[in-house]
Amino acid sequence: MADFSSTDNVCVKEERERLINSLSAWGYLRSREIIEAFRKVPREEFVPEKLRASAYEDTPLPIGYGQTISAPSMIAIMLESLQVKRGHKVLEIGTGSGYNAALLAELAGREGRVVSIERIPELAKFGRENLRRTGYGWVEVKVGNGSLGYPGVSWDRILLTACAPQIPKPLIEQLAVGGRIGAPVGTNYLFQTWTVVEKCEDGTLKTEEMGGCSFVPLLGKYGWKL
Repeated sequence: MADFSSTDNVCVKEERERLINSLSAWGYLRSREIIEAFRKVPREEFVPEKLRASAYEDTPLPIGYGQTISAPSMIAIMLESLQVKRGHKVLEIGTGSGYNAALLAELAGREGRVVSIERIPELAKFGRENLRRTGYGWVEVKVGNGSLGYPGVSWDRILLTACAPQIPKPLIEQLAVGGRIGAPVGTNYLFQTWTVVEKCEDGTLKTEEMGGCSFVPLLGKYGWKL
């Protein structure tokens, strides 16, 4: 796992720490493990070079192909709600630049497993290279239809970084007992509700809605039509 603290220039380190302090003061970052993941993963390495100066602003940034890297505050909400632990098997739908996957890798550790699915081959390549360059090459990046999930594995945590009209049925089926899914769920592409679903011992689902958000659409069989 990467730790860029020794090679970051002073300005970048200060900007990263300023963002972490702000997100903590605002209540977005609460868990020590997630704060340390934010500190270790160099966000500037996961955005287009021309936008690196904006890497530590609390705003979404375009990464090409109509996709974005989410605002740090939204990422903090996602990770805090998922409660990823060491050794967890984690599935991410929507690799994008690979930044979320790197954070998940810090939380799950090498004793866990992180698989990220991206439908756009060029973005999968971008994310895979960013992960490799920053020391997270063990994260598995796959090209495919994320609405179908990744069968054959019982996932402890599943993270959707694209909005769906409802949580895709295959993802619920692939979720382990006691596992959690975090997803933006809504009826259109502009406004959704961040929703967390936990699978109980008896197979029933416990759902919690955690506020409004806005994500690009999940396209595919169990998302929006291509």
